[in-house]
Amino acid sequence: MQKQTEASAFGLKLLDPVDFYRQSDRAVKYAALFVLLTFLTVALFEVLQPLRVHPVQYLLVGFAMCLFYLILLAASEQVGFALAYAAGTSATIALVAGYATKVLRSRRRGSVMGALLAGLYGYLYVLLQLEDYALLLGTVGLFAVLATVMWVTRDLDWYAVELGGARTPDVTPRP
Repeated sequence: MQKQTEASAFGLKLLDPVDFYRQSDRAVKYAALFVLLTFLTVALFEVLQPLRVHPVQYLLVGFAMCLFYLILLAASEQVGFALAYAAGTSATIALVAGYATKVLRSRRRGSVMGALLAGLYGYLYVLLQLEDYALLLGTVGLFAVLATVMWVTRDLDWYAVELGGARTPDVTPRP
């Protein structure tokens, strides 16, 4: 009886594989978060080091980060998602890390920026491959990022931080 049932099947598969358009769409959903995390990293360098980064420089880094998603979509139509992701990631990391080296006035800081982006893009690739555990892994990752920022800035006197050359206003209440 089972052989008759198997023979009468006409090839219907309910498994819907994730194509590169859907993977690219899922990647784009992380775009704002990636840009914000990159800006946060630059801002931390700016606050923790005697640096000033101009808003136009932040904007240029943001544009570079946004181009990753266009590279990913355009290249994945031609060479597949994994290779397109590798190409887009490599190009974006090289561009941002090279620029950060000059903007942050240190090869070491630029390398740290590149390493952080490599970790971030690697993490995103893993998230994109997962379907059932993507939300859990993403939440754990965000928690780890927040914990790291809190740890790095735990001794920072935010009232004494100068932004753009002007002291932060004193917001202590008057008696």
